[in-house]
Amino acid sequence: MSQPRITLGGVEIVLHAGAPVETLEPIGGSTVLRMSDGAGIKQQHWERMAGSISGDGWMPPGLDGLDYSGPLELRSTKVQSIGGSGLVYTLTSTPRPDVAPWGLALVGRDWVKTACAVVDGVATLTAVAGATAYRACWLPVFSVFANRPSESQSGATGGHTWSLTWEEA
Repeated sequence: MSQPRITLGGVEIVLHAGAPVETLEPIGGSTVLRMSDGAGIKQQHWERMAGSISGDGWMPPGLDGLDYSGPLELRSTKVQSIGGSGLVYTLTSTPRPDVAPWGLALVGRDWVKTACAVVDGVATLTAVAGATAYRACWLPVFSVFANRPSESQSGATGGHTWSLTWEEA
């Protein structure tokens, strides 16, 4: 089975455009308020994800034909995971429909695969004898607002460098 690729708006970013470097980071309406005694209280109103994708390859990423005025589907290859000692975890984003989430169990010093079933955003892992920790893993899909990639091309090497930023819609 081939490795999944990042897709934006249905366009796959091929390896010839460079091995993508992908970042994910939370953005949100939160602030820490200080009380009169200096104690902090965090107020969280909302949270979404944002990120960037960049590459340096033999060709541009091929994303010029997309309509950036509205939301686009981003199928990420950045693994997300939740871990702990339990077998049930609520996923923090929607898994890609083309790549099934997977489970891992820590047995001794080794992580071994275990079955993972996801229903309505909740992952349930199968217990493994001797496991001391578990992890649910998945590749996310987001609805995003993206900016057209910035691109450059080297006259000396013919190489293409590109990057784009996005925020969850």
